Amino acid sequence: MSKVRGRRVEFGDIDETTLQVGEPKGSAAGLKAVKVSFERGLEQGGVSRTLRSMYRVNQPGGVDCPGCAWPESTTGDRKKVEFCENGVKALAEENTQRIVTPEWWAQHPISELETRTEYWLGQSGRITEPMIIHEGEDHYSPISWGAAFDLIGEHVRATDPDRCAFYTSGRTANETAFMYQLLARSLGTNNLPDCSNMCHESSGTAMTPTIGIGKGTVSLEDIEQAELIFVVGQNPGTNHPRMLGSLAECRKNGGKVIAVNPLPEAGLLKFKDPQTPKGLMGGGERISDEYLQIRVGGDQALFQALGHLLLKEEEANPGSVVDSVFIESSTKNFEAYREARTHLDWEETERATGLTRAQIEDTAATLAASKATIFCWALGITQQPHSVDTIKEIVNLLLLQGNFGKPGAGACPVRGHSNVQGDRTFGIWEKPTEGFLNRLDAEFGITSPRPHGHDSTNTMKAMAEGEVDVFVSLGGNLAMANSDTALMAQGLKRTGLTVHISTKPNRSHVMHGKTSLILPTLGRTDRDDKHPGGAQFLSVENSMSVISSTQGRLEPVSDHLLAEPVIVARMAQAILGADHPVDWQAMAEDYDVIRDHCSRVVLGTENFNKRVRDKFGFVLPNPPRDHRAFATEDGLAHFTVRDLEYLMPPPGHLVLQTMRSHDQYNTTFYGLDDRYRGISGGRRVILIHPQDLQAAGFADRDLVDVVSVFRNEERRAERFRLVAYPTVRGCAAAYYPEANALVHRDLVARESNTPGFKAIFIRFEPCAAETREEEHHVERDVGLELATP
Repeated sequence: MSKVRGRRVEFGDIDETTLQVGEPKGSAAGLKAVKVSFERGLEQGGVSRTLRSMYRVNQPGGVDCPGCAWPESTTGDRKKVEFCENGVKALAEENTQRIVTPEWWAQHPISELETRTEYWLGQSGRITEPMIIHEGEDHYSPISWGAAFDLIGEHVRATDPDRCAFYTSGRTANETAFMYQLLARSLGTNNLPDCSNMCHESSGTAMTPTIGIGKGTVSLEDIEQAELIFVVGQNPGTNHPRMLGSLAECRKNGGKVIAVNPLPEAGLLKFKDPQTPKGLMGGGERISDEYLQIRVGGDQALFQALGHLLLKEEEANPGSVVDSVFIESSTKNFEAYREARTHLDWEETERATGLTRAQIEDTAATLAASKATIFCWALGITQQPHSVDTIKEIVNLLLLQGNFGKPGAGACPVRGHSNVQGDRTFGIWEKPTEGFLNRLDAEFGITSPRPHGHDSTNTMKAMAEGEVDVFVSLGGNLAMANSDTALMAQGLKRTGLTVHISTKPNRSHVMHGKTSLILPTLGRTDRDDKHPGGAQFLSVENSMSVISSTQGRLEPVSDHLLAEPVIVARMAQAILGADHPVDWQAMAEDYDVIRDHCSRVVLGTENFNKRVRDKFGFVLPNPPRDHRAFATEDGLAHFTVRDLEYLMPPPGHLVLQTMRSHDQYNTTFYGLDDRYRGISGGRRVILIHPQDLQAAGFADRDLVDVVSVFRNEERRAERFRLVAYPTVRGCAAAYYPEANALVHRDLVARESNTPGFKAIFIRFEPCAAETREEEHHVERDVGLELATP
């Protein structure tokens, strides 16, 4: 008899309007982080499930944290505690004993769920059974697995393959991703949008033609051995807190850290290591030796200025800065780069960056003195119209000093979700290489399509234009994750069938297609043992190209849940029929079969099944890191030259960047507090410099409507609270995804097509129902100077 475990929890109305504002914090982690971790875990999963999952997370033979992609050591013993506060929150969300049963769906019609917040939806719990809603209905109702798969098969076979889209979230394991792309290509489409399109697509687009690989070129040990680390457009204290320990280790070894960020982030100021008595009770360790509060979008100007200054120093002291031997043997276009950086307009550079010439010159001197430098970056760099050109400037600086293929040096795009990099490695890409498709076809006896498919942005446009009949989402919440929220919702509602392989309710289930299925799946921490050969494990790839196993051991909340590989296999069987050459059933029953296929298709995974069972897994090949080699067409790394570009909003406008709160991971909200920034009890806020607030004619805590402008089109997001904050002048910040409605569908990075979440030109208008609501906040003064760590 099937069982459902856990408890129904009805929240009623969660008050998200009691906004409180306190002082931003000057340090991250510490005793408070430990306290919050255990509170969240126990609240959701109880004592047993919480302790059992925390004990095994990120340990050999354990479960890979479903949060970020920061790596663990592969060269020595790991720490007993290889998780952070937000990792525990991610585990708690998955380990929760709160359940969403068919009775829950019967109680809550779509007309009601449309009024609920994303936080309320997610806090309701794990979905226990497959559900369906038909056109014209207002409630989801139960459906059997068999009927659900039959319905998917009917809809897909009734349309053209290129009118189907298969979206993937970073939660997906390598084996599932491989099966999923095989399904799409067996059907005949490369419409494989994924969350990479919205985050680090710009990184791969810039790095592949310049150094021959779209991934980072460093190891965890390199981070700790570096003489200098730049942390650019990144907030590790919230998004990958374990990175702070590595940065602290670098500084203990004599290295320096330079932070480049518009906001003063606590984790880049001081770190209270919760694994040491001093960290728990003391004042914390300094993280950044220099902190450059740069204007949003001014990074390319900074990097061009640094290149100019390095070349000037080399001219004054030959052989002191530039690695001439490396440049002559391994690179191309250096002379063009040197010529382009000969002259610099300092007035324009200061205007673009918001930094002084003295600050930039001091930074250049530190960089020039370093013999082993790493540049780390994240979405603050990748979500600009000129993101690709900016990242190419990072590559130029690394090439200039020969910072590839030696200890403590290289490029480090820090991925967010824990397997977003692995999904791409195992074939989730709308623009696959010919070599990958040739190997896939030879392995399975199929003929994969060659025309490129839709990425996430183009999928949204195609859906809105009625050009998508079937949309399948393997995890994720595209309704909230993508730009132009109104257009995204319109597109989902125009789609004939939407299929969501999910663990918990989210907005995409509410903004659904004409017919919509919700297929509940096992989470990463759940035991996957309904197979002829017993329990199975999967694998993931972290930010530094290490593939390791992950295996859940907790009892699922419902016997109705299926593992993601099983769901993909059964969809494929229903769509492609029994005569299809791929043995889907064999892969669903034994994941070793999947890995054997991968080992012959995915380069670098040879002997996959043996190597993934090693204690720490295995590292994929990386030519720049391993051999100082570059897999470009001519075998050389390429300097590039681009004109300077930065963001210039119209008069009366600011540049808005979106950001996560400390109680958030992508579109999942753990709570309503952003502890490090001093914000709690609400999310619809705009952080703005006090002088910009005054210049705009508003006061701290005014309630406003936010208006964005792009190509003479305006978009409006209502009822945001202005909060005076020590960000850089001319720039503001708001939480993602509430601000996504302000991002025009065509505001994207050139070449990568990544939405411009960090490039929104905005102004404010008084809210129609203006109210000060004085009782809803705590007054405080905001200092205008960055705190000294």
